[in-house]
Amino acid sequence: MSKNPRPNKALDRDLKSRVYLENANTAIRRPLVAPALAGLFILIAVLAAASVFGFAGQGFIIAIAAGLGAYMALNIGANDVANNVGPAVGAGALSMGGALLIAAVFESAGALLAGGDVVGTISKGIIDPAAVGEPRVFIWAMMAALIASAVWVNLATWIGAPVSTTHSVVGGVMGAGIAAAGFAAVNWPTMGKIAASWVISPMLGGLIAALFLWFIKSRVADQQDKIAAARRWVPVLIAIMAGAFSAYLAVKGVKKIIKIDLQTAILIGLGMAALFYFVTRPMIKKQSEGKANTKETVRGLFTIPMIFSAALLSFAHGANDVANAVGPLAAIVHTAEAGDVLAKVSIPIWVMVVGAFGLSFGLLLFGPKLIRMVGQQITKLNPLRAYCVALSAAITVIVASWLGLPVSSTHIAVGAVFGVGFFREAHWRVTTNKSYVEQVVAAEAAKSEKKKRKHRKLVRRSHFMTIIAAWVITVPAAAVLSGMVFLLLNTFGG
Repeated sequence: MSKNPRPNKALDRDLKSRVYLENANTAIRRPLVAPALAGLFILIAVLAAASVFGFAGQGFIIAIAAGLGAYMALNIGANDVANNVGPAVGAGALSMGGALLIAAVFESAGALLAGGDVVGTISKGIIDPAAVGEPRVFIWAMMAALIASAVWVNLATWIGAPVSTTHSVVGGVMGAGIAAAGFAAVNWPTMGKIAASWVISPMLGGLIAALFLWFIKSRVADQQDKIAAARRWVPVLIAIMAGAFSAYLAVKGVKKIIKIDLQTAILIGLGMAALFYFVTRPMIKKQSEGKANTKETVRGLFTIPMIFSAALLSFAHGANDVANAVGPLAAIVHTAEAGDVLAKVSIPIWVMVVGAFGLSFGLLLFGPKLIRMVGQQITKLNPLRAYCVALSAAITVIVASWLGLPVSSTHIAVGAVFGVGFFREAHWRVTTNKSYVEQVVAAEAAKSEKKKRKHRKLVRRSHFMTIIAAWVITVPAAAVLSGMVFLLLNTFGG
């Protein structure tokens, strides 16, 4: 009769140690995968440019600029795209994987199909080209702007602050221009408008989002017969969204295919609004049949519109903001090849491809952090609130275009999230018994020193302050960094 083998305790310990070591190695390697893939993409961009222009003379400069453009595009994808899909993820309308897929596809499509074919090389007229007319100086200025703006957006992503990449590029161009030609080279009236947009964009986005949330709560969600109210108003709200997005895309998203003025875009929006109202009215009636008379039912009616809004916002963002990544790169390519400085240049297709793929890769590799911040960590969102955020983003851009104000899609979207959250706080305080409000506030204050809190304010104040601070210092920080980089390049670049 065979005996049971005695357990080998030393072997068991060795096996467990090996498993722990492998798990530790995996945990260490996992955070390095995304940076490694990002580095590989940048290297491919450099080698692809070098294969066309070579590594000698101006070809070397173009190859390095291609790598910097790829780095900037990665950072825009990691930071800016979160504003388009974050609310849908926070509301539960999209999973993180679904949001990443939709955003990557529609961002790339918007950049390649509708991205601007002509870009102002001195971003939005900030710097007079004549002031930095020497080609060598101009190339170093654009390269410094790319480096500084990309590094700043990278830092903002790392600390979890959604910032305006447009403002980062503007700050970078301004700083390099000042370092190259002095303060007189800057178009200060234009900079004044941009500074005003720091306040106007988030406040307008927050106000419009709060007004729509108030309307939906008062006319639909808080009504006694919620189903009847939803059948009456949800088709109207979807029609408003369809009209707003149609006008938004007409103004911002298809400028490469066809130029449409604001008045025509509004007429297109009104036509699409009427069409969607008559199409969705019977659909909403059928979808709500047999459903419970609850707020949850009302929220569910906004889920599909939220998915479409995320896709449309991503398309428009890709079409509009790819220039932030490739505008300075296109300027460098033109100046290096032609030897002259122009205010506007055509973007080569390979430059657009670098920008489009960089946006998508940056989103896929680093986007989830900012998506969670915008969609889940500032305030709690559901499909109804997220709908208000998306609609506010489209309407605010249209209003700003009508007023001639340069606005940031990031500031608008995040401001709309803040607006929804602060409205919920104000609405709760106004509609709830005063003594109960005082009890809850006192309970929150008593628990504020503890690690885990049962009650939380509806808008996280720490995130609010971090984001506002990042917004305020974006342009000056990018400008100072860009000026320093330019001085180094101009001194040691030959």
